Amino acid sequence: MTVQRTFARSLVTVRTWPFFIDVSIGLCALAVFMAIVHTAAYWLGTAVPTSPISESARSLPLYALYSVTRIAIAYVLSLIFAVGYGYIAAHNTRVEAWMIAVLDILQSIPVLSFLPPVLLAMIALVPHHQLGIEMGVILLIFTGQVWNLAFSFYSSVKAIPREMIEASRIYRYSAWQRFWQLEMPYAAIGLVWNSIVSVANGWFALMACEMFPLNGTNFQLPGLGSYIQTATYSGDVRALVSGIAAIVLIVVATDQLIWRPLIAWSEKFKFEQVEAADHVTSPILTLLQRSALVNALSSRFWDSIQEPVYRRLARTRECKVVQPIDPEPDRRGASLGYWIAGVAFALVVSWGVVQCAAMLRQVTLADLRMLLQGAAATFLRVNVALLISALWTVPVGVAIGFNPKVARIVQPVAQVLASVPATAFFPILLIGLLKIGGGLGIGSVALMLLGTQWYILFNVIAGAMSIPSDLREAASLYKFTRWQRWTTLILPGIFPYLITGMVTASGGAWNASVFAEYANVQNRTIQTIGLGAQIDAATADGRFPILLLATIMISLMVVTMNRLVWRRLYRLAETRYKLEG
Repeated sequence: MTVQRTFARSLVTVRTWPFFIDVSIGLCALAVFMAIVHTAAYWLGTAVPTSPISESARSLPLYALYSVTRIAIAYVLSLIFAVGYGYIAAHNTRVEAWMIAVLDILQSIPVLSFLPPVLLAMIALVPHHQLGIEMGVILLIFTGQVWNLAFSFYSSVKAIPREMIEASRIYRYSAWQRFWQLEMPYAAIGLVWNSIVSVANGWFALMACEMFPLNGTNFQLPGLGSYIQTATYSGDVRALVSGIAAIVLIVVATDQLIWRPLIAWSEKFKFEQVEAADHVTSPILTLLQRSALVNALSSRFWDSIQEPVYRRLARTRECKVVQPIDPEPDRRGASLGYWIAGVAFALVVSWGVVQCAAMLRQVTLADLRMLLQGAAATFLRVNVALLISALWTVPVGVAIGFNPKVARIVQPVAQVLASVPATAFFPILLIGLLKIGGGLGIGSVALMLLGTQWYILFNVIAGAMSIPSDLREAASLYKFTRWQRWTTLILPGIFPYLITGMVTASGGAWNASVFAEYANVQNRTIQTIGLGAQIDAATADGRFPILLLATIMISLMVVTMNRLVWRRLYRLAETRYKLEG
């Protein structure tokens, strides 16, 4: 008698893989929970503004935990704020111009300009716990991450094809349904790629936020930023390399475990009539899709939320009546709520203007002359860095977005390089400049490039990937020359993304000026003329009038560029270069 085998070897393999995946996910969740408990215990303890920083490599895992936690919380807050801010700006024409102007100004103000008011406010809010200092640092990192995400979501919503908006009106989508089923999917590719840059900029800000002098107090928090700065000041090359290596390992792990799966997942939101032949793949995403635990939890979670919401929406008037895509303009005056909000805002602004005017009286004529010279020098460096960045990132970004073979090789490398904060390379570049006898006059432009080029590159990649495959195939079918392909397909297709990248890169350059024009290396202070150097020096010495005037100058230059250049280009992107069916 023969015994029949109940399970084939291949069937056993298929059934056991999801089990191991679920166990791995459970262990990861347990590790995250323990990390949260440990961090919470430290944050709820007594406030310690100056913690001793050990240069031993054994301290790196704990420092990495604190730094990653700060960046992760700041990123979640940035994403929520960016989506909400971009949504209001895109849908409310009354405040759209003002909100975009404010966004332009805020994203160009260096992190150190936010440092005194934000940190002092958080310490006053939670005076006796470490949580107050940590909240201040997280909000400072937030100011370095949020702006390009808000620009990305706003520009994506404004670029949604008209026929898709008409379809959502015909099918009587509510605002909630239109947000989740049209606007968020259409903005997904841009948000994912800008998230990579935002987290990199979070590491950038972290270097300045974990260790800094403020009004006579040297704040020093345990983290990788403090570790690298301490190694830089002491000239310990081994500790400096160890700190940078730790950041690189974190960045590589983040790229493989988070960004690459998100890029592969966001491919399904690409707007095209013909499916692309090549797709971005991710082994991690494939494993998660095979997990029975993830599938069960996600389906139950979303079903428990979606069903009650959609039942209520089905009874509303918005889902029963087809709304016109171009409603008649509301000729009624502003409501009482608008007037109250406007008056309150005007009173707050007036009070702020009076306080600022009183503070600016302390600025001498010599200080003003020095600030004007610094403003001219920094403005020139910012625009040179912007031009150099665009010259190489546009062709490289298009090549990565169009060619899957090139993308498989270059894209992971570019993601890793972009995610490593530019401030981590600053000490090495500065030490090299000191050895060759160079200064920061020209070297600061190279340092600014490290903080600006990735904004343009990843927005161009997102723009190239969003160009429908059928349009690219039509260009090949009609045998367009290279010049025709660039002028009629590529540049018009990436134009909205390119402008978003250029605007955010400009803000990144202004932020980088603080680090590029003033630095302490090997117990030496090196600086060059510029607003960034003066902001850094004013923050360290507690000269708040100089800090305020320098910030006002940056804001005025940004507003001028916004009105003369960026606003016109944004309008051009919304009208002439908007993808329509």
